[in-house]
Amino acid sequence: MVTDKINKEAKLPKAEWKQVFNYNKIVKNIPFFLFLAVLAILYIYNGHHADKLVRKIAVTEKNIKELEYEYKTVKSDLIFRSKASELIKAVEPLGLKESKLPPLLLGDSVIKKITGTIKK
Repeated sequence: MVTDKINKEAKLPKAEWKQVFNYNKIVKNIPFFLFLAVLAILYIYNGHHADKLVRKIAVTEKNIKELEYEYKTVKSDLIFRSKASELIKAVEPLGLKESKLPPLLLGDSVIKKITGTIKK
């Protein structure tokens, strides 16, 4: 008995199909169909936008790694070149030489006269 009912529902006559796809019902649901179409377009756009953003992030990360490597290279080169022995080699063509005398301390003679620590 149940199977008979299912078979009857599965085989709708043509007249019932015409009632389901009635022109008036379709016209009444046009705003809903348009809403579904807009949602589908937004869904597709969101997927494309996400893919583009992922590619952009990957390129940016690659650039950051390259800049980090360049920074480390330049920093190590700067540390190497700022060694005293390397500085002497760099300024030697300019005619500059390392001083053999210790540096002189300069002070304010007025303050030394007041405190009495002037050496004559």
